[in-house]
Parts: sequence; structure tokens; C-alpha cells
Amino acid sequence: MRETRDGMKADRFSRSASADSDPLVLDIDDFKGAFSFDGLFGNLVNEILPSFQEDESDTTEAHGNGVGSDALPNGNLRAPPDAGKSAQGLSSPLFPEVNALLSLFKNSCKQLVDLRKQVDGNLSDLKKEVVVQDSEHRKTLSELEKGVDGLFDSFARLDLRISSVGQTAAKIGDHLQSADAQREVASQTIELIKYLMEFNGSPGDLMELSPLFSDDSRVAEAASIAQKLRSFAEDDIGGQAMTISSAVGNATASRGLEVAVANLQEYCNELENRLLSRFDLASQKRELSTMRECAKILSQFNRGTSAMQHYVGLCPMFDLEVMNADAELVLGDQGALPSPSNVARGLSSIFKEITETVRKEAATIAAVFPSPNDVMSILVQRVLEDRVPKLLEKLLLKPSLVSPPAMEEGGLILYLRLLAVAYEKTQELARDLRGVGCGDLDVEGLTESLFLPHKAIYIEYEQASLRQLYKAKMEELRAEGQQSSESSGTIGRSKGASMASSHQQISVTVVTEFVRWNEEAVSRCTLFSSQPAAIAANVRAVFTCLLDQVSIYITEGLERARDSLTEAAALRERFVLPSVSRRVAAAAASAAEAAAAAGESSFRSFMVSVQRCGSSVAIVQQYFANSISRLLLPVDGAHAASCEEMATAMSSAEGAAYKGLQQCIETVMAEVERVLSTEQKVAEYRSPDDSIVPDHRPTQACSKVVAYLSRVLESAFTALEGLNKQAFLTELGNRLHKGLLNHWQKFTFNASGGLRLKRDITEYGEFVRSFNAPSVDEKFEQLGIMANVFIVAPESLSTLFEGTPSIRKDAQRFIQLREDYKSAKIAARLSSLWPSSS
Repeated sequence: MRETRDGMKADRFSRSASADSDPLVLDIDDFKGAFSFDGLFGNLVNEILPSFQEDESDTTEAHGNGVGSDALPNGNLRAPPDAGKSAQGLSSPLFPEVNALLSLFKNSCKQLVDLRKQVDGNLSDLKKEVVVQDSEHRKTLSELEKGVDGLFDSFARLDLRISSVGQTAAKIGDHLQSADAQREVASQTIELIKYLMEFNGSPGDLMELSPLFSDDSRVAEAASIAQKLRSFAEDDIGGQAMTISSAVGNATASRGLEVAVANLQEYCNELENRLLSRFDLASQKRELSTMRECAKILSQFNRGTSAMQHYVGLCPMFDLEVMNADAELVLGDQGALPSPSNVARGLSSIFKEITETVRKEAATIAAVFPSPNDVMSILVQRVLEDRVPKLLEKLLLKPSLVSPPAMEEGGLILYLRLLAVAYEKTQELARDLRGVGCGDLDVEGLTESLFLPHKAIYIEYEQASLRQLYKAKMEELRAEGQQSSESSGTIGRSKGASMASSHQQISVTVVTEFVRWNEEAVSRCTLFSSQPAAIAANVRAVFTCLLDQVSIYITEGLERARDSLTEAAALRERFVLPSVSRRVAAAAASAAEAAAAAGESSFRSFMVSVQRCGSSVAIVQQYFANSISRLLLPVDGAHAASCEEMATAMSSAEGAAYKGLQQCIETVMAEVERVLSTEQKVAEYRSPDDSIVPDHRPTQACSKVVAYLSRVLESAFTALEGLNKQAFLTELGNRLHKGLLNHWQKFTFNASGGLRLKRDITEYGEFVRSFNAPSVDEKFEQLGIMANVFIVAPESLSTLFEGTPSIRKDAQRFIQLREDYKSAKIAARLSSLWPSSS
């Protein structure tokens, strides 16, 4: 369209400009649409300048190619230097079309001005017309708004009228409905009075009743009417009983209603029995529709309780044969001890079967009864009050605490384990039944009531069971020890005593078994109660049993080990004989060595007992921290009281251990004294010739003592720990120091003997350094210093202890042991130098 229109414009412009006599005519329509000034200009000059487009394209090409130097940047041509001369020589003008173009442009400009005035006039007319139209439009809108407001007012009045009419209609409807209801009630009342008069005949006479009450197809209607009549008659009799009246009519009415009530009761009973019979027959045939119809009608009699109980009572799961089979499955063969694991499997199987049966019955109940939750409540209650208690009654036979069953018969622990299994499985059954559905029945409370007789004195059975287990274990250990003693009857008395003692050593395995018993008892405490206070009380009572058992066991074990030490000491004293013949002395020495061996064996045995005692106490403490303390913390004071009880219980074992360690020190020192007295020779500390090169080796007695101590204390280093080890070694080091001092007081020393003594002291000091006891190390260092009194010359003794005056008194005792003490008159010299020595 645009191209066609442009072509028409161009054609028109061309025809207008083709001759001077035919001027150009511009129309306003030429400027409508997509106007192009370049197109207009080109169409104007094409007739006058036919070569315009060719020149323009040539000029553009020349500019683009950069050819020719006469083109100016503004598009004009530059005249050559001789252009003026050439122009003067030409007869025609350079641009002859200029006049035609000027005429054309002037004409076009005049027409454009006229067109502008025409456009302005048209625009002014349009504005005036718009103003007029706008005024008319506003007037029309105002009139429309007034009409709409009137219409809204009409609608409002109509709505009020409709509302008023509706309310009036509703009132009329209510009155009509009320009147109809009253008419219906009156009609029903007339019917009920008629039926009531039929029942108001002779007592027990039900033959003259309306066909309604004998028609099996109208049983539901008959039941509903009978219940209404019965309720009305009973209410009237109750009102008559509360009102004092002597009117004859009232008395007659009362007697008549009593007859009606009796007849109605008899009829209702007959009807209920008839419906129950029909319900039973339909139940046997699994006709759910008939069962549903009967149950719906029976719900009008005592809310259907008789039908619900009747249905539950006929369930096969409550048959006596089924319950006997439960007991056989759980208890196993008659006469055999029931195993808790087998009982658990049996209970799981039975309770699973019960749950599945109840789930199946729930589907039938939901399809039959109008109030299935009530029926499920009765069914589950029957399960928890009939079937489960009868099974538990046969399973949980409460034993006597006065004469409990022997361990061969399972003991009290069997009863407790069966009780825990039964309680846990019954709780699971209760949760499963709750999931299936049991109405508003308190399943958890009913389940708890089954175990109340057992839980009332449960903790007493738990304590008695722990005591029975402990007693049986001790009898077993004593039997093993007796058997071991009999098997070693050919061994000598002393060796046999130590052997018997070793068979009765404290066993960490036994203590671990005690803890396992206690842990099992604590798990039952938490199972049977959910109240923190009750759990704390029961757990504390059970843990106290463990403390007593461990305390008695390790104390007796330590006492047995002490008995071995005592027997070894008595054996040593038996062979300490005065000066006798050489043969008797040799026999006594041999016996003394045997006693020493028994003492060393008893020492090791006691150290093993101490080590196992410490391990046992650590096991109990760890068990208390991990399992017991968290159960006691909810109750104020319970945790602290148990800690105090634990410390008190272990005090007896600590006392036995302390006495035994003292005996161990006595045993070690007795053997040290025996070795020193038999092995130490006089010549070792007083060589007959001081000119001989001194022997720098320790004496044989010193070497044997150190070897003995190294051998026997190896078990002490392993058994003792911490402060106990430090205290024991410190005491032993002090006793060794004192014993050596007393031993050396029996000898006389020369210079070479002093060197030998100093070597012995160094050997002893190096050994006791392994005790890690600074006070003992210091004493042996002082011994090394004091040994110098035998080495220095008499005149140098006064300066020997100038730096250590604290050991001067012990040094004086050593100085008196010098071989030249009298000959060198050392006493006189020291008295003049150390006045305090006198």
C-alpha cells in the first residue's frame, strides 16, 4: 500500500512539474502516513533534473574511491584555475535549470504555508468540537449516575422486603414444624398409651399383645417401643414413690404401671434372648449383615452390653484348652526347670497370636457393632484379666524367702528372671493391643495391676537372690580349694599350705561375676519402675549388696594370704635353735631355708592378692561411675550416701591389706637378717693384713641380700601402685637401714674392712634407689659418709663430720667399731674435740 501511494504521489508531482503552465498542486493527503522528505524532493526535481540521480551516484562513487581532486568535503565541485576564463568564453549559463527550480520551490513553499493554515483551522475546529462533545458526555454521565443511585435505592428496598418476607416465612415454617412435631408426638403418645394399656393387663399375660410385638420382621420397632414404654413406666413409678398421696386413683395407677413394668421387663428379656440366639446363629454362619442387625437392635437394651459380653465370651481364644496349651508351650516339659530364654520365646509366640486374633476380631467388631470401641475395650480387658493372668499364675510361682529353693532348682534368680521376662513381654503385648485398638481402656494400668503382688516385695527377693548367689559361689570355690588340697596331699606341710592358699586366691573373674549379677539386678530395678525416687532406692539397696559381697570376699582373701605369712613366720621361729651339735645345726639350717622359701612364696602370694584386690576395687568403682551414679543423682543425698557406704565397705579390706604388708616387711627383714647372720664373715671386715690389696667387690652376704630383695620385691613393684607403693617401699627401706646398722654393730673394722663396708653400702644404696624414696636415699648416703670413719687416720676423725653434724651421733657408734679404737685412744681424742660425746 505504501509503495502504491508513494508511486501515486510521485506521478502527481511529475505531472504537476512537467510544464511551467501547469503549476504544482500539493494536497494535505500527501503528508499522511509514512512521509519522506527525501522522496518528495526527489520526485519534485526528477522532471527538471533527469540526470540528478546519475550525478549523485557518480559523485558518491568518486568520493568513495578517492578519485579526482575537484570534489570538496561539502559535496560541491572545486572550480579549476581557468574556470573564470572558460565561463566567460561560454555562451550558456553553468546551471540552466536553476530558474525552473526556484519557481518550483516558491510555488511549493506557498502551497505548504496554505496547507499549514488549513491544518491549523481544522485543528481549531476539532478542539471546539471536542469541547462540545466533552460537555455533552459529562452531562450524560451525571444523568446516568442519578439513575444508578435511584436503582440502588430500589434494590435496597426490595432486599428489605425480601428479608422481611423470608423471616415471616421462616416463622411460619417453624410454627408448622413445631405443630407437626407436636402432632407426631401426640400420635406416638397415643400409640404408646395404647401399647402400654396392652401391657397393663394381667401379670405375665403377653398373649393379647399387638402383632407388632410378635412379628419377627418388626423386631427393631418392637424393641424401640418396648424400651420407651419401660422408661416411661419406670419414671412414673419413681415419681409416684416420691409423692405422698392418698388418692385411690393414684394408687390404682401406680399398681397398674407396676404390672406394665413387670410385663415389659419380661417381654424385653424374651426379646433380648431371642435376638441373642439369632446373633449366635448368624455368628456361627459368619453372616455379618444379620449380626449387624441384631447388634443394632440389642444396643437398645442396656446399650448393648449383653450382646458385647456375649460375643466376647464366645471367642475361642478364651477356651480352657487354649489356656492350658499356653502353659505347656511356655513351661515346656513337666518337671523340667523353665529356661528364661525359652519362656521369652514362648510368651512372644503366644502374645503374637493373641494380638493377631484381636486384630482379626477388631475387623469383625467394626463391621458388626455400632459401638466398636466399647466391644474392643471389653475384649482387651478380658484378655488382660483372664487369659494372661492364668498364664502368669502358672509361670510365676512366688518362692519363700524363709526357705528359698536351692540353686539346683533354679534358686531365687530363676523366679526374678522369669518375672522380668514376663513383665517385659506383657508390656509389649499391652502396647500392641493399644495399637490395634482398645477404646478408652487403661491398658497400661491394667497391665501394671497384674504384677503388683510381685513388685510389692520385689527388692527383698532381689537382695535375697544376690545373697544366695554369693553363698553358692563361695561354696563352689571352697569345694574347688578342697579338691585341690586333696590332690596335693603328698606335698609337705609348709609347701602344701602355700599351695592351698594359692588355690583360694582372690579372683578378679569372681568379682566381675559379682558385678554382672548386680548389673542384672539393676536392669530389673529400672524395668519394674519408672519413678526416679523408687529406682534410686532399689538401686542403692542392690548396690549395697555388691559392696558387702566384694568387701567380704577380698577381705577374706587377704586374710587367707596373711595366714600363709603367719604360718611362714611360725615355721621360721621353730627352727631358730641355740648352739647345738653340728649335725643338728645343719638340719636346722636346711629347715630354715625351707621356711625362707615358704616365706618368699607367701610374700608373692600376698602381693598377688593385693594386686587383685586393687583391681577388684577399681572394677567396682568403674561400675559405680558408669551405671549406678546416674540413677542416684535425681534423689538428693543418695549419691553421696552410696559413696560413703563404698568407702566404709572397703575399709575392712584396706585394714587387712595394711596388716599383711607389715607382715610382708617382717618376712623380708627376717630373711635378710638370716642371710646376713649366716653369710657375713668376720674376716670380711677385718683383714689380717692391711697391706694386701683390698677387694673392691661387695661381700657375699651383701650380694645375696640384694639378689634376694631384687627377686622378692619384683612382685611388690608389680602389685602396688601410687601412694601405697611409695609408703611400702619407704617403710621397707627404713627397716633395711635399721637392720643393717644393727648387723654391723656386731663387727670390728680395720681400714681394708672399711673399704669393703663402703662397697657394700654403695651396693645397698644403688638397689634402694629403685624405691624412689628420697628419705631412704639420704639415709644410705649418710651411711656411705659414716663408713669413712674406718678408713681415715685417727687424727683426721675430728674434721670428718664438720659439714654434717646431724650424723655425728651415729658416727660415734661406728667409730667405736674401729679395730684401733682402744689402742689409738680415739675416745679420749673425741671427748676433747666433741664435748657432747661424753
